[in-house]
Amino acid sequence: MYEKLFDLTGRVALVTGGSRGLGKSMARAYAEHGANVMICSRNEAEVSAAAKEIGEGLSVRVEWMTVDLSKASEAQRLADETIARLGRVDVLVNNAGGNIPQRADQITDEAWDQIIELNLSGIMRLTRACLPGMMERKWGRVIHISSVLGLGGKLGRNVYSATKAALIGMARSSALDLGPYGVTVNCISPGPFLTELPLGLLNDEQKLEFTNRTAVKRWGKPEEIAGVALLLGTEAGSYITGTTVLIDGGVLANVL
Repeated sequence: MYEKLFDLTGRVALVTGGSRGLGKSMARAYAEHGANVMICSRNEAEVSAAAKEIGEGLSVRVEWMTVDLSKASEAQRLADETIARLGRVDVLVNNAGGNIPQRADQITDEAWDQIIELNLSGIMRLTRACLPGMMERKWGRVIHISSVLGLGGKLGRNVYSATKAALIGMARSSALDLGPYGVTVNCISPGPFLTELPLGLLNDEQKLEFTNRTAVKRWGKPEEIAGVALLLGTEAGSYITGTTVLIDGGVLANVL
């Protein structure tokens, strides 16, 4: 009865920002469970190499594209090309994103527009482009990668936190729109994971601060997001929608 709950054979997963970190781990998890996979990134060398790693030792197809989702036309191009190459999109993971830390009184219009476009508007466009096929087939999984900073805050993370909180709100409403069509919409909110984005922004003192705030006293490893991504992206998560799963090592539980 339960043996096929996580089986993605015949499905297609599209993972943005899939060339490294959390995106790469989720893409590999889907591939290992039978899905054909499309990943994208702005870096051609990085994304092509990642596609080879994701598909290594497996019999599934792993395709890649260079895409800049901060540009309005790119989301539709990505969706169209994925469908042209792989036939469909069943699981969409909106993982690509960025961060420009600025104090509230120093936020520039340029930084605001850039992060809103990449972290929110681009996600809306790509989701919109992938939904018709999911709705027609009466099966689909949409997963937005939010953040613990979509539920809490940190100095200088105004724009980033605003976009990640907005994804949580969008997922709730989209879940209501799409539930009758067999499409679930959820968020994953990671805490401190050892990926390039936070490690490139934080100094050693700030890294230690995050470590000490966790219950487990360490940063997360990228592969530790895979279990939740599989749950929400497969038949196992068919009754989970409109919610946010927090994977933060206990950061948000530490209120003092």
